[in-house]
Amino acid sequence: MDLDRIEGAGREVKGAVKEAAGKVTGDKRTEVKGKVEKNVGTVQREVGEAKDEVRDAMDDDTHSGTPARRP
Repeated sequence: MDLDRIEGAGREVKGAVKEAAGKVTGDKRTEVKGKVEKNVGTVQREVGEAKDEVRDAMDDDTHSGTPARRP
């Protein structure tokens, strides 16, 4: 599992908590910062997932004896 995937998920959770805290306290700035952090985490997690998919596809090609395809 790619580190970006793990770190991104962590940022998503941290951002969601910060966003909720901002809503509860009425602090719009904290709420917005939480939303931003959550979105950054989502992107980072998706990048990690994409890296995993590419790595898995390359491993499949390597193990099947088929040369890796190049674009």
